[in-house]
Amino acid sequence: MIIPQLVGHRGYPRHYPENTLIGIEAAVAAGARFVEVDVQISRDRVPVLFHDDDLRRLCDADGKIHDYPYDELWAFHVAERKKFGDRFNDVHVTRLAELGHFLQRHPDVTAFVELKRSSLERFGVETMLNLVRRALKPALRQCVLISYALEALLTARRDGWRRIGVVIDRWEERRQEIIAAIQPQFLFCDVDGLPRQGELRIPGAKLVIFEVAEPRTALELTARGVDFIETFAVGEMLRELARLSDAG
Repeated sequence: MIIPQLVGHRGYPRHYPENTLIGIEAAVAAGARFVEVDVQISRDRVPVLFHDDDLRRLCDADGKIHDYPYDELWAFHVAERKKFGDRFNDVHVTRLAELGHFLQRHPDVTAFVELKRSSLERFGVETMLNLVRRALKPALRQCVLISYALEALLTARRDGWRRIGVVIDRWEERRQEIIAAIQPQFLFCDVDGLPRQGELRIPGAKLVIFEVAEPRTALELTARGVDFIETFAVGEMLRELARLSDAG
């Protein structure tokens, strides 16, 4: 039985607000050696970890990340109250630089850093790449730049980014010419966009599948050639995969 590598999708959202340092720390404490985060840019050009287009679900606030300078974003907090109540009322919007320093303290951990289209469109590709590079400088070698925005990834490759991952929703999208030009080391694909049968392999790249909740699905995908499984419940997935492996 082949056990897949696991990626903590946005940290450890099963138990902690997503894309927060506390969630990333918990994922690593649970055994994850790979985490995935989303990056957007504040109005005053501070890269932060945040997925949604607006602040409503996570911060119970109006507007978007790029509408506010970082000191105002700090005051909102990423409590995700509908899910966690008041448990995380003191959790702030995490700066990308905080992730860089965390990785520096954990040299065995790799982060997949996703550039969100909204910030690329607002600030421009080169600006966002420069801001992200600067924030991650202490641990840049531990980071893989990923995105749906393929033109931005092609620019990053030409600018000398060492490790890059393409994100797609449907398996057939892997054949795009621009992906061949990017030469990604990783390809991320939505589990719902995969064919139901057959081998899943990408020549020259590791395959990462998101979002997978069931351990047996993870094992089935691994048997078909998948290298990494991305999950919101990395601790539970690790424990169940270990149990299934011991059971033979």
